[in-house]
Amino acid sequence: MKANRLLFLLLAPLFWQTGCTDRCEETRTFRRYTPVTLTLTQVREGVRVEEPRELKQPGKIYTKSGYLFINELKEGIHLIDNRDPSAPKQIAFLRIPGNGDMAVRDNILYADSYMDLVAFDITNPAQPREVNRVQSVFTNGQFDGGWWNVNAQTLTLSDQRVDYVTETRKTDCDAAGSSNWASCPTCMVDIGFASAAFDSKTAPSSNGTAGSMARFALYNNFLYTVSQSDMQLFNIQNAANPKQSSRVNLGSGIETIFPYKDKLFIGSQTGMHIYDNSNPANPTRLATFQHARVCDPVAVNGDIAYVTLRNGTQCGGYTNQLDVVDISSLTAPRLIKSYPMANPHGLGVDFPTLFICEGKHGLKTFDATSAIDIKQMEHLAGQDAYDVIPLNKTLLMIGKDGLYQFDYTNPARLRQLSKIMVSRPYAY
Repeated sequence: MKANRLLFLLLAPLFWQTGCTDRCEETRTFRRYTPVTLTLTQVREGVRVEEPRELKQPGKIYTKSGYLFINELKEGIHLIDNRDPSAPKQIAFLRIPGNGDMAVRDNILYADSYMDLVAFDITNPAQPREVNRVQSVFTNGQFDGGWWNVNAQTLTLSDQRVDYVTETRKTDCDAAGSSNWASCPTCMVDIGFASAAFDSKTAPSSNGTAGSMARFALYNNFLYTVSQSDMQLFNIQNAANPKQSSRVNLGSGIETIFPYKDKLFIGSQTGMHIYDNSNPANPTRLATFQHARVCDPVAVNGDIAYVTLRNGTQCGGYTNQLDVVDISSLTAPRLIKSYPMANPHGLGVDFPTLFICEGKHGLKTFDATSAIDIKQMEHLAGQDAYDVIPLNKTLLMIGKDGLYQFDYTNPARLRQLSKIMVSRPYAY
C-alpha cells in the first residue's frame, strides 16, 4: 500500500501536466508580417483602372458630388455612384499601390501611392486618368501596423505584407495565453482597423467631404497631408498640377487632420493641436489640448471640439471616452466634460446631432445640444463601426463588415438605406 501511494505521488504531476495541456488551448487571429521589397518603378507602373471588385479591407471614406470613394487598404480606391444612397453602384476600382488617403478638388482626385502624391482626372468617374505625380515626397508610413520606407540610394521600397492567420496553440495553464504567443516576433495580436470630418457648411463647394480619420485636407489653394510627424503642403492653385510646398513639423504620433474655417485641428496620440491657417501657406501653432496617450480623431462645430479617445495596440493607453473641449479661446482650449465610451473610433457632427463609431460595440447617436449634458439617443450594436460622414440627412458609415448608409432625419431612429458588403480575408 505504501509503494502504491508513493507511485501515485510520483506520477500525479505528470497527470496534472498532461490534463492541463489538453484543456489549455487558445485560438487567436493575428497579423503576420512578411518583408517585401519593391522598386519605385514597380510602384509607379502599378496604377491602373480595373473592374469593380469586392471590398475586403476598407479604410478611409470620401464623398464628392454624389460619388463615393472608399480606400482599399494599400491597394487602391473603390469608385461608387452614390447619387441614389438607397442603391449605390460600384463603377470601377482604381488600383493604386500603397494608397491610404485621398481628397477631391473639382474633378481632380488626389491620392497617396507610398512615396508619391498622384493626381487623377475623374471627369468620368468610371475612367480615372492619371494627370500628374509629385514624386518622392513621402519617405515612410504605416499600414495595418506594418511600416514601409524608401531607400533613395537603391530606389527601392521596403514594405511588410500583412497576412491574417488564425491559430490554436497550447498555453500555460498557470498563465493562459502568455507562453507560446511570445515566440512569434512577426505577429501582432488584436486585429482591428488601424486610420477629421470636413464641415460641409464651411467647405468650398469645389471640395469633397472626408471622414474623421482623414490625413488629407483641402483649404483655399492648398492640400495638407499629415504623416506621423509632419504636415506636407501642396499648392493646388492649378488643381491638376499640384506643387510641393512647405513642410511643417508637428511632433510625434500625428493621426488626423480636421480643417474648420481658417483653423486646422490635428489629432495626435497625446493631444489635439490647433493651428491658425489664416495664411494657408504657413500654418502656425496656437495651442495644444493634452490628454493621456490614446488614439484620437477630432470633429469641430462652432466653439466646441469633440475628441474621441480610445485604447489600441498602436496608441497605448487605457482610456475610452469622449472629451468635449471649449475652443472659444483658441490659445487656451479647456475641457468642458468627459463622457465614458466603450471604444470610440471615428465621429461626425451635424449639430446638434453627434455620431460616434464604437468599433465592435456599434454606432451611437447623441443629442449634443448641451455640451455639459450630451444624451445618447440610439445605439446600433449590429455593426463594427469605424468612421462616419453625416451629409444632408444621409449618414455614411464604414465598418469591418461593410459600407452602411442611413437616413438620419430622425437621429433617434436611424433608417438603413443600403449596405455594400465586405468580404473579409479572415474571421473576426
